[in-house]
Amino acid sequence: MPRRSIATLLKGLKKLLHVAARPAKSERVHGGRLIHTYRGYGTHREVFMMGRVFRQPGFNLNLPEGSWRRDLADIVRRTIRWGIKHIDVQIQLGGETVTVTTDRDGYFNAHIRLETPLPGDRIWHEAHLRILSPSKDQKSTCANDGAGGDAVADIYIPPPDIDFAVISDIDDTVMYTGVANKLKMMYHLFIARAEQRTAFPGVAALYRGFHVGDGDQHCQRPLLYVSRAPWSIYEMLEAFFRLNHIPVGPILFLREWGLTLQHPLPRKAEDHKRELIETMLELYDPLPFVLIGDSGQHDPEVYADIVRDHPGRIRTVYIRDVSNDPGREQAIAALSAQIDKEQNSQCALVLASDSLTMAEHAHQHGYISSDALERVREAQ
Repeated sequence: MPRRSIATLLKGLKKLLHVAARPAKSERVHGGRLIHTYRGYGTHREVFMMGRVFRQPGFNLNLPEGSWRRDLADIVRRTIRWGIKHIDVQIQLGGETVTVTTDRDGYFNAHIRLETPLPGDRIWHEAHLRILSPSKDQKSTCANDGAGGDAVADIYIPPPDIDFAVISDIDDTVMYTGVANKLKMMYHLFIARAEQRTAFPGVAALYRGFHVGDGDQHCQRPLLYVSRAPWSIYEMLEAFFRLNHIPVGPILFLREWGLTLQHPLPRKAEDHKRELIETMLELYDPLPFVLIGDSGQHDPEVYADIVRDHPGRIRTVYIRDVSNDPGREQAIAALSAQIDKEQNSQCALVLASDSLTMAEHAHQHGYISSDALERVREAQ
């Protein structure tokens, strides 16, 4: 292998180590019990959020910050950390305080009903979390493993004057398939020019256009992303969105695989997606939605069912054509004609081979600005 290629590979591997180690570095302490939070979401009536409590080894190694040895040690600590079951976590948001208990894998889900609405002058709010007690099933063994673990979670509540929200698939819709293969994904992210090799051209500009609409930075539409990948790669997906300048907007909905000997396979991805969309439609009723997916899986059929079950709630369905199968294209075209007939042309299913086709339709219907359309065109 040429020296230049070796040097590029080593540089990429060091960058990979540093970024992969970042989640462990960001924790308040290096060892003991820690809370990892995911972005929450909701309305001024109720809020939902999720997180995990885990134990992480400290190692007590005196390695220089920024060195590849330190990064490697941080990755090892993060890799071998494990969830703590049956532990109480207190969550404070505004004037409300609730207590939740972790499940057998250390995860917790919280549903907070708000007696007093949160401040309406911003869309992001902070929830403060704290571990209340030692695990009921495990004895504390770490020196800094007391009950003082705390964290802050970002909570997104959309402004009242938005015109619609967007739910988008990730795999083969925003990024090329490979999200379930961590090594392949990390290679593309940090060595093979992530901006060009992992995201479909024009996606970042199109989604930024959806997010801000006519450019009003204070009226940001919700962008909700769903993936069939497990929660364990949440941080990797966040890195992907940051590197490709795609608005995270704000939620990633992954799957809690929960594999057991009795149930060795995760539930079907289409069930996960359908349940998510149903939940969002109920939570943000009567807000309309735009749905984005791909032709490779069951997105067109799932979305068509949603359109039929919720007439008037879905404005447009965009399907990225990735199948290269004339038969599949004909089947989706038939679905599109059926939706058009059933909904009296109030909802369209658009099959698009690229982001520009979606952007042109979105601009015609006032979803994105002229500037956003030009940015998508320049990115093709």
